[in-house]
Amino acid sequence: MTELAIRSRSIRAGAARALMGLAAALVLCGTAAAAEEAAGHEEAGHEEGHGVDWQSWMAGNEVTNTASLQRGAANFVNYCLGCHSLKYMRYERMAKDLNIPTAQLTANLIPTGARPTDYMLSSFPHAEGEAWFGRAPPDLSLVARYRGSDWVYRFLKGFYVDATRPSGTNNLVLDGAAMPAVLSDLEGVKSAVLGAAAEGHAGKVVERFDVVAPGRLKPEEFDAFVRDTVNFLDYAGDPAQVQRRSIGLWVVLFLLVFTAFAWMLKKEYWKDVH
Repeated sequence: MTELAIRSRSIRAGAARALMGLAAALVLCGTAAAAEEAAGHEEAGHEEGHGVDWQSWMAGNEVTNTASLQRGAANFVNYCLGCHSLKYMRYERMAKDLNIPTAQLTANLIPTGARPTDYMLSSFPHAEGEAWFGRAPPDLSLVARYRGSDWVYRFLKGFYVDATRPSGTNNLVLDGAAMPAVLSDLEGVKSAVLGAAAEGHAGKVVERFDVVAPGRLKPEEFDAFVRDTVNFLDYAGDPAQVQRRSIGLWVVLFLLVFTAFAWMLKKEYWKDVH
C-alpha cells in the first residue's frame, strides 16, 4: 500500500471519528446553562437582554507575537493540514520566520515523508472531498487576507447544532458551511437559540448559546486556541508583512526628510524669479 493511500485512510478514519463523536454528543440530553463568555473581546458582545452580539467578536491577533505564531502553526498542522493546504508556504520558510528549531520542525510539524523544502500541502484526495462534503476543502493560504482575520475567527467559533444539516452543525458566519465542527472536541457542542432577524439584516440573531456537551478546553482557552490559529493564518497570507511594515516606516521617514530638502532646494531656485 502506497504512503498516499495510508495517509488517505488515516485522514478518512480521523474524519469519521470526528463525525461520530459529534453525532454522539448531539444525542446527549443534558442541556447546561449558557457558556460563560470569554474575557476580552467577547465580554462587550454579550449584554443581558440583548442576546449574543457574535458579529462583534474580534480576533485581536498580532503577527509580531512569535510565541502565538508557533502555537498557531502547531494547531494548523494538527487540526487543519489533514484537509487544507497552504500552497504558498514552505515548511523551512515557516520555521525560519517563527524561530522553530529544525529538530522540532522535523519531529512535530512535518508529516511523514515530507521534507523541509516542501510546500505545506494536504494529502486529502480532491475527489473524496467533493463526495463527502459537497466540495473539496479549499486552500487556506490567502483566507485571512481575503476574508479578514475577524471573519475567520468568527467562523471557527460560530458552529452550532443544526439537525437539518448532513454534518449535524451549521455556522453563524457561513450558512450551510460544508465543513463539520472539527474543533468540537476542544470547544464542545453548543446549540444556538436564534431570534428573528431584523428587517434587512442578513446575519443571524442569537439570543443565547446552550452547551450540549462540554469540550476539553475552557471557553477562554478555546478562544486563545482559535486566536493563535487565526494569527498563523494571518502570517501565512503575508509572511513578510512584519518586515514590510518596519521598512515602510523608514521609507516614510526618508520621504519626509527628502521633502524638506526638496522644498529648500525649490526656494533656492526660485528666489530670483519675480
